[in-house]
Amino acid sequence: MKHFFAVVCLLLPVPAHAAEYSHVQLDKSSIAFISTQMSVPVAGVFKKFSANIRINPSRPETGIAQIDIDLASIDAGSAEANDEVTGKNWFNVAEFPRAKFVSDSVKAVGGANFEATGKMTIKGKTMEMRAPFILKEDKGVLNIDGSFTLKRLEFGIGSGEWGDTSVVADEVQIKFHFVLK
Repeated sequence: MKHFFAVVCLLLPVPAHAAEYSHVQLDKSSIAFISTQMSVPVAGVFKKFSANIRINPSRPETGIAQIDIDLASIDAGSAEANDEVTGKNWFNVAEFPRAKFVSDSVKAVGGANFEATGKMTIKGKTMEMRAPFILKEDKGVLNIDGSFTLKRLEFGIGSGEWGDTSVVADEVQIKFHFVLK
């Protein structure tokens, strides 16, 4: 009877534990933004960035994220716009070539919704940021999709005539998509 019970236990389904995902597929990932200039949305992307992300969907509190963005890789829609935003009045990439986000914590907020809290550094200024995101697992791949609003003037982005928020809004929506294996 003991052997029969042991065999039955072996045949019962065992709950699956989610795996930790840590290999970021940069070629399938993206960091984009939408700013508003004279009430018109203007979309753009950063073409070069690195990402060190580790997350186990069943234990999100153990997750980490460090994102480094090459600010000179910006595509704001035209060569003229790119030259302007990499210049001294905007990102000043000669002095501050990178932006960085480093998470302090990751938490579940319900269902597939999560939130990373951490420090964003741009132009030598560091601010606390919250980045809500959604996780979706599919065939051994984890998609992370999220967005948050960044106030550009808090980081000194857009000085001189570009500091006028009636011309360019202070709020910039940052959208991110990361694919992990």
